[in-house]
Amino acid sequence: MISYLKGIVAGVQTVSANRTILTLEVNGMGYDLQIPQRLASQLSNTGDVVQIFTHYQIREEVPVLYGFSSPGERDLFRHLLSVSGIGAALAIALLDTLELPDLVQAIIAANINMLIQTPGVGKKTAERLCLELKSKLIEWRKSAGFFVATGGPAPGILEEVQLTLFALGYTPHEVSHALHVVSEDIGLDKNAYVEDWIKQAIAHLSSSEQVTVNS
Repeated sequence: MISYLKGIVAGVQTVSANRTILTLEVNGMGYDLQIPQRLASQLSNTGDVVQIFTHYQIREEVPVLYGFSSPGERDLFRHLLSVSGIGAALAIALLDTLELPDLVQAIIAANINMLIQTPGVGKKTAERLCLELKSKLIEWRKSAGFFVATGGPAPGILEEVQLTLFALGYTPHEVSHALHVVSEDIGLDKNAYVEDWIKQAIAHLSSSEQVTVNS
């Protein structure tokens, strides 16, 4: 089994909306690896030397090599594949929609509203993910170094806050980061009013957008 490949980025090509191919040159040989779009965005310079962690799979009698930025991302991909009805494309979509710790937390906490923000993941699929992986990921996160954050709104408030921010067009990653900042940096109480959480989150998100525009 190929655990990882270390070589030169020969090219990155987006074949379709959910299929991105990295061509990696290793010792004079070119390997095509299907990778998450999140990883592709980090590989902008052709000629860079990178280490890619791999997963080998036979799909319809055709060998496919998947590539990931870390062993943790690769291992979580394998956990996702173990869930009935979850194929490689959907697993990669989940990894692209949420940062690794956020995805682990969403599954362990059965945060269905966060999981269904991934294209192709409906409520039943999200519920199955949580049912089949919760106990596995509780154990796995200890060895992988991912710990569920204790900050953020209380469970009864979280759902309404997230739904409102999603409706305003913010991505799961933006929402998760904003709520972390509001909790850790601003110190808003987890049982504060829903309106206060939304107001503070939007204020942070708006300031972040302004910084991006000015830069």
